Amino acid sequence: MPESNPSPPLRSARKIGLLTSLYFSQGLPYGFFSDALPALLRLRGMSLPEIGLTNLLSLPWALKFLWAPLVDRFGFRRLGRRRSWILPLQAIAVLTLVALSGLDLTTQLGLVLATMLVLNLLAATQDIATDGLAVAILDDRERGWGNGVQVAAYRVGMIFGGGVLLKLIGGFGWRGTFLIMAGLLALATLPILLYPEGRKSAGQGRWSREVEANLPPLHWRDFTAFLLRPGILPWLCLLVLFKGGDAIATGIGKPFLVDLGLTRDAIGSLSAYGTLPAGLVGALIGGWGVGRFGRRRALIGFGIFQGLAVAAYMLPALGLYTTGTLYATAIVDYAAGGMATAVLFTMMMDVCRPGTEGSDYTLQASITMTAPILARSLSGFVAEHLGYTATFLLSSTLSLGGVALAAVLLANAAFRRRLLAADGTEW
Repeated sequence: MPESNPSPPLRSARKIGLLTSLYFSQGLPYGFFSDALPALLRLRGMSLPEIGLTNLLSLPWALKFLWAPLVDRFGFRRLGRRRSWILPLQAIAVLTLVALSGLDLTTQLGLVLATMLVLNLLAATQDIATDGLAVAILDDRERGWGNGVQVAAYRVGMIFGGGVLLKLIGGFGWRGTFLIMAGLLALATLPILLYPEGRKSAGQGRWSREVEANLPPLHWRDFTAFLLRPGILPWLCLLVLFKGGDAIATGIGKPFLVDLGLTRDAIGSLSAYGTLPAGLVGALIGGWGVGRFGRRRALIGFGIFQGLAVAAYMLPALGLYTTGTLYATAIVDYAAGGMATAVLFTMMMDVCRPGTEGSDYTLQASITMTAPILARSLSGFVAEHLGYTATFLLSSTLSLGGVALAAVLLANAAFRRRLLAADGTEW
């Protein structure tokens, strides 16, 4: 007979496995959009400003807070409040990828980009439900590793959606590649299909029936109450600067490699076997760093590493590189980004209030996405006018500015106490 109350290690492993599959599902199509597509467009002769503007198709990730209260509150109890959103969204995403497989990038570019917008909308909405589920089921001790695994799983999805599929296009063609992506997404849906959210007991994680029974009836009050909390506005400013700085470099990363002479297969290999796995390992190190150094020191330390890693791109931009050092620079940059992101996401969970985890986390996530989307959208114009070297310098400076703001704000113990939503959590 299966265990009705599994041991804590087994229960944690089940949670991690579930979240791994869900965040992999988000990274898969987004990896193609953000990692493979810019390289394909540059190889077809598209200009840097035009490639940068395609990042506006990511706007659903920045705007998802607008419909987050609906996802956070509505759902079928027997199926599971979050599960009743995730399952149909995953199914529609699979069908959208199948439809995308029948399009041609050269002759139907507009339809391809429109379909990418739909995929971003589906993944962003699924992310609301998944983030709410993650905050609810992970306790304080599990959050560091949980967020490390979250970022790592997302990066694994990006590995397949970016570097691996970029290489597969050469062998399987556009149609075969997207059918493979649809199959992977269907397989990643199985864990949530088998997860008994609708039957789980009260008190698991931070969610309980008592909390659910006392939710206020007006959903949009969630945002107002969250924004009026003491210390929240400086915290949101920190999120904008911390995540927005390095996004300028990210936006021009793949076109930069194309302009240095790397082929499609070389960029695909670098992504599949170098940068994206490095981001995965970096995320796991970031999750470990939360427990080893504490949230505040880990954020500042890994944030400095991230800013310096971006600055290292100035050397190949000046022509001071070999193939090996270029690959090393890109790998270190992705690893540093994974470390810093895992810590930041952990702290964003700490700020969420019991009962409105999905809305609170989604609002913060939307803010952390808005600045990068705008930065990446403008990165092509910046690089076109300033050149690659000055653009990487600007990106590094802004990134380190976010770290400086974090150091100043989080040094204030009173600020930290006001911001945290749960007793017992320390920064």
